[in-house]
Amino acid sequence: MASRAGLQEQQPRGVAAGKQKNLQPEGRNRRVLRDIGNLVPAPAVEGKPQIARPITRRYGAQLMVNGQKQAEKNNKVKPLGEAAVAQKKNKEKLKPEAVVVISSDDEEVNCKEQIPLHARRVGVVSAKKTAGKTYTSILTARSKAACALSRKPAEVIVDIDANDVNNELAAVEYVEDMYQFYKETEQEDGRVCDYIDAQPDISAKMRAILVDWLIEVHRKFELMPESLYLTVNIVDRFLSMKAVPRKELQLVGMGSMLIACKYEEIWAPEVNDFIAVSDNAYARDQLLFMEKAILGKLEWYLTVPTPYVFLARYIKASVPSDPEIEHMAYFLAELGLVNYETTIHYCPSKLAASAVYAARCTLKKTPLWTETLKHYTGYSEDQIMDCAKLLVSFHSGAAENKLKASYRKYCNPDRGAVALYPAAKTLPPQEAASLSS
Repeated sequence: MASRAGLQEQQPRGVAAGKQKNLQPEGRNRRVLRDIGNLVPAPAVEGKPQIARPITRRYGAQLMVNGQKQAEKNNKVKPLGEAAVAQKKNKEKLKPEAVVVISSDDEEVNCKEQIPLHARRVGVVSAKKTAGKTYTSILTARSKAACALSRKPAEVIVDIDANDVNNELAAVEYVEDMYQFYKETEQEDGRVCDYIDAQPDISAKMRAILVDWLIEVHRKFELMPESLYLTVNIVDRFLSMKAVPRKELQLVGMGSMLIACKYEEIWAPEVNDFIAVSDNAYARDQLLFMEKAILGKLEWYLTVPTPYVFLARYIKASVPSDPEIEHMAYFLAELGLVNYETTIHYCPSKLAASAVYAARCTLKKTPLWTETLKHYTGYSEDQIMDCAKLLVSFHSGAAENKLKASYRKYCNPDRGAVALYPAAKTLPPQEAASLSS
């Protein structure tokens, strides 16, 4: 330490001793100590001058840690070449990776004791992210455990329009809206009410005979499937609006098919073709007059959702679809067209969905009803069960029934001979209303 004399010499000049305020006793009159060995130069930074700073407790501890790290770095021998890469990979594998754990409230206290304070503040448990697939699977499993879900993940719904994106005729952009519109209008415009009791000369059996004959004519003319379903729809709608004598019932069927062919076919059969197929039972003028009468009653409204409209969509949703499913569904749907009760009591979309379900049961497809079919049809398995049982019962008695147009049609190998398949055993058959009695 400097002497008292030296301290007095270091007093600033121009300040009188008598003018100083708050003078301390002689023994306590001290100034700030200068360099006594407690200043060290701070680490040099490029472009900045080296600054000396006092050694505080924190700074001293930092210097000690930095010195130890530097000593360890100098003593460590760095591996060379491939050995270095292998050693680095082994160390990365040995490092434990912390995982974010979704725990219950009971485990929150234990978790907080194990997680450092700084990690708790930012809400981070792990410093290193795991791989995407592993992280997702862990989160899925932990979330199910937290929510007490033990069921398997829901079945994936197949996009049945994915392969038709580039097909302009498929109208992928509008197909969902179109079928939503069909489902809404089938209950209003296309639905036929119960009319048999209002017909004095016509019974359900006579209607079944007419529809069976129309199926035979449709096959003979090699028409499109749309024409058959529209023909039956026109017949039922007209009979629900006007009483028809028994002798004109076949004429109503011919006029309805003539209208449907003009609406659906590229090359529609001529009037003389229908007269010939009816064995000249009616004259040309009679057929043209009936055609005009039907169009007048229906007010020329022919764009209606028939079962075929929904069959085309639902068969596509029966993934994977194959020709056997397609032929079997059409066969069962045509059996439903012949039966009056099925046509009247079930809307076209439900009849189509039931035909697809019964076809899958007959061909033993598993599962019988998928999430994809449920999504696109809008029906669950329970909703279509009753109608499907009726269709299966029609199939089981088709060989012995007198009305065999559909049976003969689908016994043909060109249609997979699906009519020869045994009826589904998965569904208990019901006693169907006899079409021949």
